[in-house]
Amino acid sequence: MAPTFHLYLPQMRLPVDAIAERAVAAEAAGFEGLAFMDHLAPPLALDQPMWDAMAVAGWALARTTTLQVGHLVLCDAFRHPAVLAREVTTLDHASGGRFQLGIGWGSVPAELTTFGVAPTEPRDRVARLGESLAILRGLWSGEPVDHAGEHFTLDGAQQRPTPTRPIPVTIGGVGRRTLGLVRAHADWWNVPIHQLDRVDELRDQAGEARLSVQTMVAFSPDAASREEVAATARRRFAGTQMGERLVAGTADELAAHFTEQHAGGVDRFYVWFADFAPVDTVAGFGAVIAALS
Repeated sequence: MAPTFHLYLPQMRLPVDAIAERAVAAEAAGFEGLAFMDHLAPPLALDQPMWDAMAVAGWALARTTTLQVGHLVLCDAFRHPAVLAREVTTLDHASGGRFQLGIGWGSVPAELTTFGVAPTEPRDRVARLGESLAILRGLWSGEPVDHAGEHFTLDGAQQRPTPTRPIPVTIGGVGRRTLGLVRAHADWWNVPIHQLDRVDELRDQAGEARLSVQTMVAFSPDAASREEVAATARRRFAGTQMGERLVAGTADELAAHFTEQHAGGVDRFYVWFADFAPVDTVAGFGAVIAALS
């Protein structure tokens, strides 16, 4: 089975119409999906404008017809699970079953403190995520849900309608407790870009979940521009984990890279373009997708 590609597009620095334009281009280029981020403030770019995660996902779904849309990943602590369950079901119905849930327990602890979001301790956040996932599954069944946990209490809670399909769930992370949630709840296990060298070590702990990875890409339309494109990307992300893991090349070179990764067990790639995904770059990457189809 061929791997699938999702465009990872942080919803910052761009007007909403430019995001929709990139979503349409990704669909035309053969991307299966599109994923946004979820933060209260843009990481490492606090002076930049940024859009709400769920609202922009709904806008992208409205502007496309086949694209699966979700997040890499929603922060569990930002939403009560009953609110999230209703949001997911609404987007699922509105899009004809094209919303996917990517969720984690938060990758930027400082923003939780800044905005007064609790809990802040990792152990508590993982436990909260476990409760949230159990509540989501219960509410999506359409049956009454009773839940008495450390973080949530529900007494005969019920939501209708139910989703149009079992909602695909992606959980990101490599910690022991997180992997336990992956085994219990996830269809997809996403490995952060700075943890790719641990995939072989941890793969058995992810259960039946399929493997996805996030990759920062510097796409060059031809060999002549390859070095310039790569150098610009490395300067832009110098000193970051993304820059250190950057993959640069032409369509043929990138196709070879992703073929090797797929042979190693990766079934989905979240592609993060170092040039902020202009339409020409997204369209040109279609040749890579076609080569692996």
